[in-house]
Amino acid sequence: MDHSLNGREHDFVRAIWGYPVHPRRPRRNSYIAFVLALGLCRFLSGQQHPMSSYEKDRAEGILQIIANDIKKHYYDPKMHGIDWDAKVEQAKNEIRSDTSFNMAMARIAATIDLLNDSHTFLVPPQHAFRLDHGFQYQMVGNRCFVTQVRPKSDAEAKGVKPGDQIVTLNGFNVGRDTLWKMQYAFTVLRPQPALRLGLQDPAGSGRELLIAAKMKQEKLVKDVTGEDGGDIWDILRDAEQEDHLTRARDVEYGDDLMVLKIPEFVFSYSEIEHMVSRARKFKTLVIDLRGNPGGSVDTLKYLVGGVFEKEVKIADRVGRKESKGEIAKPMHNPFTGKLIVLIDAGSASAAELFARLIQLEKRGTVIGDLSSGSVMESKHYNERMGTDTVIFYGASITEWDLIMADGNSLEHKGVSPDELLLPTGGDLQAGRDPVLAHAAGLAGVKLSPEDAGKVFPYEWPTR
Repeated sequence: MDHSLNGREHDFVRAIWGYPVHPRRPRRNSYIAFVLALGLCRFLSGQQHPMSSYEKDRAEGILQIIANDIKKHYYDPKMHGIDWDAKVEQAKNEIRSDTSFNMAMARIAATIDLLNDSHTFLVPPQHAFRLDHGFQYQMVGNRCFVTQVRPKSDAEAKGVKPGDQIVTLNGFNVGRDTLWKMQYAFTVLRPQPALRLGLQDPAGSGRELLIAAKMKQEKLVKDVTGEDGGDIWDILRDAEQEDHLTRARDVEYGDDLMVLKIPEFVFSYSEIEHMVSRARKFKTLVIDLRGNPGGSVDTLKYLVGGVFEKEVKIADRVGRKESKGEIAKPMHNPFTGKLIVLIDAGSASAAELFARLIQLEKRGTVIGDLSSGSVMESKHYNERMGTDTVIFYGASITEWDLIMADGNSLEHKGVSPDELLLPTGGDLQAGRDPVLAHAAGLAGVKLSPEDAGKVFPYEWPTR
């Protein structure tokens, strides 16, 4: 139950449940979000077998255990003024009329969502398969764009391209306030074998496509003894691949500029110290946190200490019973040159805290898009149910709110960059990166958007 500042893919979820949790978006209208969640409940229950009384009992049991965990550990004992016990009882009664176990899980998720908290959510029992829809997408400004398409996927075969705007997803309009809920429903609560996309290309032409996913069968029960091969080697290979995909990458331009891309906050002190020692050779350091979902509190402290010559308070941690400062101590020989930080809508949690701290301390310039606005500190709670047949589930529960030096929380707000600069659909289609190109220009390095787009090529995980 390590402390986590992670707004997108939790290592805990990947390791235990085997599928990603996508960024939870800030909710600016909880009623609309809740109605959408129940609409997804009904959509997801469409072709499921009727739920037995045994499954209903299990669903109610999961709800009660998670509800108790939240009531005991949630940072606000007043539950934001919500009559938590009454809402839980209401959800129990509604589960009795639900028509599928998946719908019951979605109802539990919708009940938890009443807290309007980016880091408090249900991790439902795992599925016996993993789906890959063959494309990646994210918000850019107030529009959602396809950013990557996997070669030889159904998405590629049907003409989906980077730069296509996703206007609707399975019939729902896509926006900053709703995308996280669709991703959570379609990838976690009930992974969909196909997604129906309403697309518009950069020229303005619209089309609708049904994109089939590639399915990989998984085992609900895995043998980790190593006997007769077992599943331990698959688990280790997955871990090695994850380490590879989350590694830090950098590129150098003479002695003027080093660009350091940090995909997640998962690094040790010695690893951050090594990055900083290399950066000290350059006049300017660009730290690319675009798409970074956050991660370890300790890694955040190490990185802050690597770019400040003084002790810095990152934020006040406001908990259930006490408040205390989150302090970063300076590294022995930190980077003191010019600093530029890149963020986008996928930058969440610890990545947002770092960017905002740079602004508040006037240490550098932040460029890019408004960040996620998913900034709390949580713990994961693992639960299990059953004897002969055991199911595993859990929840992420916020235990600390984080208040920065200006007296504000970034939750639901995000970080507004000093320079708002967004790639267009045409940029994404052509593989251009105008944001990195502009940052390089501020460091006195001439880098075209076309060349900037090739600096950190996207790497697909193996299926």
